[in-house]
Amino acid sequence: MTITEERTTEPSGEHGFTITKKKKWPWAVGGVVAIAAIAAGIAFGANSGAKSPNEIAGATLTVVTAEGNHAEQALVNYVAEEIAPKYGIKVEFKGLADSTTLNRAVSTGEVAATVYQHKLWLAQVLEANPDFKEEAAIPVFRWGFGIWSEKYKSVEDIPNGATISLYSDPANEAQGLWLLERAGLITLKDGINKWEATQKDIAENPKNIKFKLLDFAAQSRSLPDLDAAVGYTEYYVSAKVDISKQIFAPPAPDEFAGQLTIGSEYKDTENIQNLIKAFQDPAVQEYLRTDPAVKDLLLPVDN
Repeated sequence: MTITEERTTEPSGEHGFTITKKKKWPWAVGGVVAIAAIAAGIAFGANSGAKSPNEIAGATLTVVTAEGNHAEQALVNYVAEEIAPKYGIKVEFKGLADSTTLNRAVSTGEVAATVYQHKLWLAQVLEANPDFKEEAAIPVFRWGFGIWSEKYKSVEDIPNGATISLYSDPANEAQGLWLLERAGLITLKDGINKWEATQKDIAENPKNIKFKLLDFAAQSRSLPDLDAAVGYTEYYVSAKVDISKQIFAPPAPDEFAGQLTIGSEYKDTENIQNLIKAFQDPAVQEYLRTDPAVKDLLLPVDN
């Protein structure tokens, strides 16, 4: 068995995220966003003495996700327009550029929630920023996630010595390894936590696959130069890669479901409780099943 890893790092694009320690502002990606947020009036100071909108009756509750994630934006806008009024709340969408800025805003109450991350990504954020106070409230959707190839029609066709790309962050690298195991291309060691797996946890690699780690945007751009890649449907569709190039895509496990993430200090407020109810409304799952804006990109969790 031979395992070869090549790691390529590129600046974060519109879909890329960077986790940094809280004491260091991510100026390379998030500085402009932070300034824009202040200019827009959402930079609620945690120590300013002002109340969070989460605590104010009738206030607009902002739900954020990463800029450029159009399916998640469509979901939030649907909830804002069609569901939130049933629960007596007002909701709006806002896109932010990087993980630290986004999660800081949720933790301090500048915004009400985010829907852009699964539990393992949130765990990475909280480990890097231990003073953030956030928690996953409910699962909302599953991301479409699969193996993509422009060279081969099935996983069985992938040859010995193939180069396959995984995402470069640990949580999504683990999800990629899980998918490759389900496809029969590798075997992970017995007894490991597969949701935290790394390439060191590969027990069998019969096709001597080589791995190339790329960020979100770089991976879909690089598909013609790879034998295959493991990634999110939304990024490939956004990059104009035809869905027929997705050659293996089983349903994602619960560990990788997109969560409504809220600030822990505000979870018992009436606004946040009603926001949770809005995202739990059965109409949300029907929307995920049927609406062209999200169908196949964000999958329902109730099936």
